[in-house]
Amino acid sequence: MNTQTIPTTEPFFLQGNKTGILLIHGFTGTPKEMRWMGEYLNRELGATCLGIRLAGHATRPKDMVRSRWTDWTASVEDGYNILRGAADRIYLAGLSMGGALSLLMSTRLDVKGVVTISAPYRMPAEHPAWQIRLFSYFKTYIRKSREAPDSSWYDKEAFKGHISYPLNPIRSAAELDVLLEKMRGALPKINVPVCMIHSRNDSYVVPENMENIYADLTVADKTKFYVEKSGHVATRDAERGRVFEIARDFIRRIES
Repeated sequence: MNTQTIPTTEPFFLQGNKTGILLIHGFTGTPKEMRWMGEYLNRELGATCLGIRLAGHATRPKDMVRSRWTDWTASVEDGYNILRGAADRIYLAGLSMGGALSLLMSTRLDVKGVVTISAPYRMPAEHPAWQIRLFSYFKTYIRKSREAPDSSWYDKEAFKGHISYPLNPIRSAAELDVLLEKMRGALPKINVPVCMIHSRNDSYVVPENMENIYADLTVADKTKFYVEKSGHVATRDAERGRVFEIARDFIRRIES
């Protein structure tokens, strides 16, 4: 089979009960980042889990360059509508940019709660989207880090199976910047329970991001948890079991 999607990174659907969980991967990432979490929640809660592929992801970087932040929100909306055919109550769970999308889309869709993992509050470099967009005409991609790709991972074996684009498309960074601005504007409007998880050792999206999101949330039911032995992709790194348990217990509490 000669597919556009990178093998092993396909979207996934795990049939279960009437509790639905929409799992959303991160910037330059793939549904594979969320698959172990989906399998765990399907097994532990009996939940119906759908792991979506965001537009422009899991194929080739130039597909991502053409994608806009509204394509990513539309991907979430598509996933929600598909999952609604199988579930009565839907939760959003996202990693990194997927967490930001989960927070934003919880104000646009009828959901019961949100779980974020390693979610960003704002871009690390303070350049407005128009500046990043302008720069992208001169340079298409930028290196993610000067260190070895697995340097921030605790579970080196898990890293071997991890798939994401090796470079960050600069044009897409401008879209992420706009998306995060929209998310920050939405935070005070969120009126469903929110559970946030972050690794203290995340060097890519530093833990202060979770503290800022938490501070801007006005909903009473908001919780934050730290894990230690993980880098940014906490859904696949060494302490993923703890991440999954926190999400399970949060959803179980809301459901009961």
